[in-house]
Amino acid sequence: MEPSEIVVGLDIGTTKIVAIVGRRNEFGKIEILGMGKSESYGVARGVVQNIDKTVEAIRSAVAEAEAKSGVDIKVVNVGIAGQHIKSVQHRGIKTRSSIEDEISQKDIDSLIDDMFRLVMQPGEEIIHVLPQEYIIDSEQGIKNPIGMSGIRLEANFHIITGQIAAARNIYKCVHKANLEVSELMLEPLASADAVLSDEEKEAGVVLVDIGGGTTDVAIFQDGIIRHTAVIPFGGNVITEDIKEGCTIIKGQAELLKIKFGSALASENQENEIVSIPGLRGRPHKEISVRNLSAIIQARMEEIIEHVYYEIKNSGYEKKLIAGIVITGGGAQLKHVTQLVEYITGMDSRIGYPNEHLAKGSEAVTSPMFATSVGLVMKGLQTLDKLNKKNSTAATSTLGAVKGHSKDKSTGFFDKLKSFFDEDASQQ
Repeated sequence: MEPSEIVVGLDIGTTKIVAIVGRRNEFGKIEILGMGKSESYGVARGVVQNIDKTVEAIRSAVAEAEAKSGVDIKVVNVGIAGQHIKSVQHRGIKTRSSIEDEISQKDIDSLIDDMFRLVMQPGEEIIHVLPQEYIIDSEQGIKNPIGMSGIRLEANFHIITGQIAAARNIYKCVHKANLEVSELMLEPLASADAVLSDEEKEAGVVLVDIGGGTTDVAIFQDGIIRHTAVIPFGGNVITEDIKEGCTIIKGQAELLKIKFGSALASENQENEIVSIPGLRGRPHKEISVRNLSAIIQARMEEIIEHVYYEIKNSGYEKKLIAGIVITGGGAQLKHVTQLVEYITGMDSRIGYPNEHLAKGSEAVTSPMFATSVGLVMKGLQTLDKLNKKNSTAATSTLGAVKGHSKDKSTGFFDKLKSFFDEDASQQ
């Protein structure tokens, strides 16, 4: 197997912006060539709020990744998240003219194209249309309909929508940093690729990505995505609570959370005390580690209750054999799996993005890099599809859910591209 082309994943998060340069090596594993990371000051709850600060942070992260990898970065795969992301289930129907002709990729493409024409609320656009299963002449549960005969072709779709303004701002930031967007994709889908195994997706699993500004939820069952949600709480809210509860500054609160924080207060000794230096000659402060954990536990319980509500809401609560996989920066909190198991009664583990990585990529094996690694993986999958399509007529893989042949993942991506191309030509 030949090493693949180089792909760059850019995760524009609330607390950090990460650029990862990677390629697939001859053994099929992902080799990380370089990684750049910078503080994110222009993003709140997954949405860009200050263009200039975000552009500066993107440039800084990309420059660091370029220096470490020796690669000149021009094109990136970008993730999109935030409170504005919503998901709906929808059924599409296409009546074919002849039963003699086999169902082809063209039929599936036109069915997916129809989904992109659904009327959304003002300001909202469809980001992803994900086919779940196909129905041919009332015969249900078909994963791959190509080559079959039938008049009435139906499909159940998982449709993910977002605000076009939020996507446009992400695009604008990347554009101003002199980069081009190859693909815009939903962050929980990227994280899922990095930390979940195919067996877990088959058995039924919940991915919970606890970031700085938001907690992303993605539910898989029978190898198919069934539900996605974005909860507007994350690690930053916990830091704010510590700041208020212990009357200290934000930087100290963040350090306290990382070094001494725990999601279960009962796991800490009564007499453990942390001393914090006072400001400008003021006396130092003493904080009980158990009290600190009680503050963290209260907010973590709230986040997990929201996640549990989404699980129940999806209707798959009893079908998730593999339980819950926690990833993102918030997964580094001590005793977080115990708290999740206590509240939901489901098995849980921490998701590390190291399963698909080649040796020597230790720098990005922390759960906080799950999304960035996933974006690189998604970029490589898109490249593979393009290469396969160019080399041979695309052959269908048995059992795979057939999507759009053009890998049409973003409905408004073309609109954004044309919008910026017009902008450039007018200047």
